[in-house]
Amino acid sequence: MIGKFAKDAEWNPVADPSGYTRAILNILTDFGEEKARLQDTQKAVLNILEDAGAEKLKLEDAQKAMLNILEDFDAQKNKIEWVNREMAGEIAERKRVEEALEAFSYSVSHDLRAPLRGIDGFSQALLEDYAGKLDDTGNDYLRRVRAATQKMGRLIDDLLQLSRVTRSVLHQQRVDLTALAHAAIEDLRDRYPQRSVDVIIERNLTAECDQGLVRVVLDNLLGNAWKYTSKKKHARIEFSSLMRDGVRTFFVQDDGAGFDMAYAGKLFGAFQRLHSVDEFEGTGIGLATVQRIIHRHGGQIWAEGVLNQGATFYFTLEPLNEQGWDYAQKDYLVGGGQPRRRTVDPACT
Repeated sequence: MIGKFAKDAEWNPVADPSGYTRAILNILTDFGEEKARLQDTQKAVLNILEDAGAEKLKLEDAQKAMLNILEDFDAQKNKIEWVNREMAGEIAERKRVEEALEAFSYSVSHDLRAPLRGIDGFSQALLEDYAGKLDDTGNDYLRRVRAATQKMGRLIDDLLQLSRVTRSVLHQQRVDLTALAHAAIEDLRDRYPQRSVDVIIERNLTAECDQGLVRVVLDNLLGNAWKYTSKKKHARIEFSSLMRDGVRTFFVQDDGAGFDMAYAGKLFGAFQRLHSVDEFEGTGIGLATVQRIIHRHGGQIWAEGVLNQGATFYFTLEPLNEQGWDYAQKDYLVGGGQPRRRTVDPACT
């Protein structure tokens, strides 16, 4: 730097010593500023290294947390797999038990039919051939024996039907439910020509289902409606449908004996009856069979009723969503405890 000044023709350090001093001071100032910048750079590097160390610790903590999560996940996965194996074993065992019980029921029912036919046949022969040799009490006893064996025969038939419903293979197809309902009603009119019953059946009702099994459903539900309106001079029965949360819901409604909703939970149990045999005949298996068929189609069935005012049985042939099933479970009755009544729709006949 001094050499530079010395070569400058316009500046003479001897003639201008203050300029020389200023130059030296400027050089020292520049060195101080460079030193300060270097120190700042060193501090910045140290800060970066400290931050990198903190980030490294955080990363290590995150890795440990992830490993813990993976270990917990593996533990939960193992638990779920164990529970699934247990459930699969229980389901398989229950299926084996149910199949054994169904086979036993089917076998026993078949084995009981022959002796019952013998008892009924010999009782009938006694009544026809030896009625004159028996007093009124003896004839009454024989009639009671025949009535009991015939009732047992009907019970066995119903048990066999329940067993077949469980064992049979579903054959899904588009089925005309309106036609099935008309056929069931025609059978009832042929058997009970003296009855006066207004029957309303919605037109063009169809569903994807097993035709034979759904015919059993309609035979039971319409047969029950016919039976429990038998004490009325003029009765009304309806088979129709409505939409509930996008699912077609069918129903059979009557204005007959009805039932107390406090006992609705017993309706679909085997051998459960809400009316005595003296009031209405039956074995108590029909609705259990209906429920089994509906469940095999993936549907639901429920009922509402008012004693001495009528009953309505609803069913679907496909699953209800959660909202629809909650509605079905909770909203049984409307209008101050009266069962729903629909006006006759032009689409019904």
